[in-house]
Amino acid sequence: MPPTADGGAGTGFDLDDLTLALLVGSIVLVVAVAAVRLSVRSGLPSLLIYLGIGLLLGEDGFGILYDNEQLTQVLGYAALVLILVEGGLTTQWSGIRRSVAPAAVLATVGVGVSVLVVGVAAHLLLGWAWQIAFLVAAVLASTDAAAVFSVLRRVPLPRRISGMLEAESGFNDAPVVLLTTALAASLIPGAEPEPWWQVGVMAILELAAGSVIGLAIGWGGARLLRGVATGSSALFAIGVVSVAVLAYAAADVVHASGFIACYLAALVLGNLRLPHRPAVLGFATAVGWLAQIGLFVLLGLLASPDGFSDVLVPALVVGTALLVLGRPLSVIVSCAPFRMPWRTQAFLSWAGLRGAVPVVLATVPLTVGASGVDWIFDLVFVLVVVFTIVQAPTLPWVARRLGLDAAHHRVDLAVEATPLSDLGADLLEIDVGPGSRVAGVRVFELRLPVGANVALVVREGRSFVPRDTDVLRHGDQLLVVAPQAVRDVVEKRLRAVSRGGRLADWSGA
Repeated sequence: MPPTADGGAGTGFDLDDLTLALLVGSIVLVVAVAAVRLSVRSGLPSLLIYLGIGLLLGEDGFGILYDNEQLTQVLGYAALVLILVEGGLTTQWSGIRRSVAPAAVLATVGVGVSVLVVGVAAHLLLGWAWQIAFLVAAVLASTDAAAVFSVLRRVPLPRRISGMLEAESGFNDAPVVLLTTALAASLIPGAEPEPWWQVGVMAILELAAGSVIGLAIGWGGARLLRGVATGSSALFAIGVVSVAVLAYAAADVVHASGFIACYLAALVLGNLRLPHRPAVLGFATAVGWLAQIGLFVLLGLLASPDGFSDVLVPALVVGTALLVLGRPLSVIVSCAPFRMPWRTQAFLSWAGLRGAVPVVLATVPLTVGASGVDWIFDLVFVLVVVFTIVQAPTLPWVARRLGLDAAHHRVDLAVEATPLSDLGADLLEIDVGPGSRVAGVRVFELRLPVGANVALVVREGRSFVPRDTDVLRHGDQLLVVAPQAVRDVVEKRLRAVSRGGRLADWSGA
């Protein structure tokens, strides 16, 4: 055994342990990366595979003993910060602008409705004490950013719906963390529960302060980064992510909501057209994936399969109450002021995916010393796995049945391997779906703004540079190069043609 700093034999973490940790960690990461292909084919979020890897490595699998709830909570919060940062940086403001107001209501008022309904159902159906019933309901109230972002990448939806789901998952972590912590603290032996109105006022103040801090640090950080930007895109990407993480820490230090602060800071940074944008997005996405993999594997390690059978029935009862009553009612109440179509509300009700956030929050009662709640972690773990298997694969089918499939006019930014930021340009990837009226239109009839051009068409596995007179077909993929100044105009024009055909804008379509 290598000597320690004081010259004696070490009994802690040594080089042999490091080698073993690197061996296991690298194998897990390689398997996790390969598992993404299975996730795409099955329609299941990759989180289930990563949780399965954790269970396989655990005490009942390969025998790794891990039972540190405090460390899990700390690392879980760190991972959630990075996941929210990635979500904010990769979210386009133009795509969620119309969705922010309803998403904010759903992330606050909707959370309250969900907690109330599920808590009452759990008390009446399972006979739980009111405090425990509302605590479990609060833990389950937050939709999961990692699960939502990963599933939405595969479900072509109208931008208002996908934007609302993205914004909601970014917003609702903050109020749920505050509510869960307050309810868990009320179960500490000898603790005096705080009045509900006081908890509500504190939550509003912390959310407001966190929002101001996040927006301020995002805006100020962007100005600073622009002034110190160098030719190193890698260093610049590290700086951008660090500013967003700084927002979390700064807000938490003054007892404001760090989660809402880091998400809003990242949202501001991601939409101010900073230099080296491809490198920033690539780095943030990689960090987000690493955080997801580490978090879900860690949660799988912490879970105890021996206790799953004892909580299966309560998990199914609570999960059904959440899916059938809590989520739909929270959507109906939250969307009422915005007069959303019933189809949209139905899809939002089914798409409230749970994931890592509830499982991480299930460690809060354990770490604050609440009594009689050791079983909550296993219950939440089982519930998340079961209902993710039920909901996630069916989302594309539900979208089609409700007439919300928007594959025919999907427009995505695809710049991972194309460093165009120095040229002031963006590369858009356009899929001509089966219902799009872009099919049959000649390239020149797209009437793109000056400077924007269709650079390449991929058709039936073959690519070619199109002429102005070439006719586009269903199933074509177009690569459109557009100056950043007219990117939004290009997207608007392509969507208009997809809906109204070659006479769009002229005919009022």
